Amino acid sequence: MAALEDNSKIYLVGGAIRDRLLGRPIKDRDWVVVGSSPEAMVNAGYRPVGKDFPVFLHPQNHEEYALARTERKTSRGYQGFTFSTSPDISLEEDLQRRDFTINAMAESDSGEIIDPHGGQDDLKLGVIRHVSDAFAEDPVRILRAARFAARFNFSVADETLALMQGMVANGEADALVAERVWQETELALLTSRPQIFFSVLRNCKALKVIFPEVDALFGVPQKKEWHPEIDTGVHTLMVLEQAAKLSNRLDVRYAALTHDLGKARTSKQEWPSHKGHERRGLTLVDQIADRLQVPNTLRKLSRVVCEYHLHTHRASELRAETVLKLLEACDAFRNPNRWQGFLLACEADARGREGLQNRDYPNAEQLNALYQAALTVDGGAIAKQFENSKEIAQAIKKARINAVKSAQPSR
Repeated sequence: MAALEDNSKIYLVGGAIRDRLLGRPIKDRDWVVVGSSPEAMVNAGYRPVGKDFPVFLHPQNHEEYALARTERKTSRGYQGFTFSTSPDISLEEDLQRRDFTINAMAESDSGEIIDPHGGQDDLKLGVIRHVSDAFAEDPVRILRAARFAARFNFSVADETLALMQGMVANGEADALVAERVWQETELALLTSRPQIFFSVLRNCKALKVIFPEVDALFGVPQKKEWHPEIDTGVHTLMVLEQAAKLSNRLDVRYAALTHDLGKARTSKQEWPSHKGHERRGLTLVDQIADRLQVPNTLRKLSRVVCEYHLHTHRASELRAETVLKLLEACDAFRNPNRWQGFLLACEADARGREGLQNRDYPNAEQLNALYQAALTVDGGAIAKQFENSKEIAQAIKKARINAVKSAQPSR
């Protein structure tokens, strides 16, 4: 491997510095190269990747090395940029184009931290703050601000929130493509506080553009037998918070987010019935999944949670036939993982109310016990007693219902 030019310098940048200062594990290290060119990087043995701007992989450790660059906005959207990677571009110019102060730090080979925008101070304050007004040129940064706030449990600086609101008002958020929206949403859902992501989006008015189905829940008071003390949007974020505490599963957290989509009223005078909001909810679950190309495993769990979570809250009242219907809807006999995810999402829903966050949820244990009883049915043995598939299916169903009945407590 050849050396770079004598006048070039390499700096560690961005997340690695931020995470180390926060005392968090460093997953990836990114580097910026000042005073070099694509040709010099290749001649030194670095492997070029990426088409939009020169990024190279180190030949031994495969870490990313990017040439220092500046950006210029040319059109609306996150792809509407041209880049310059002249060897004359300074480290400070490269840091100036970055999104947040906590990501705009560099470290020299001697260990000196270069922090021209106060990133270390904002880490101490727990604040997400934009570096410059150029932040407004890239709508993806709206999503990133919300995601970093969720990841670190930080607040968004007032001036940054105002800038984000202006971007939404100017239509920049309309240019976000589904792939990037889902990419950032998936990462946000996997943070320890995913509810903050959606709260920030709502505060900057972007939720109505990106997730109108979720935004429509806010301001809708819960019906008396549901959760009368809060509105449906607040409840949804509380459920998402509980889901994150109960499980690190992405599908469970996504199901928590979408479980009440059908509860919004069609007018101030109209409440949908339980069946009505379930049907509407399924339509909206599919609408979001289609728009954002949500993975099918997430869609399937979110649909069954949306349709059946109220059944779980009435576990002791359910007839054996209804229990079996629920198990079949979850595909529990072939997919026990989905069944367990369903129970977790329902528990999060039960806990998603003020004062009930640490409540016990025996309903899940009750239903799981009935599921275990249904599993004792030997479908293979039953199949040997009949000749056609219809008779076999009916006999297995009847045996499972009887098994559930025998496991239900006396009423």
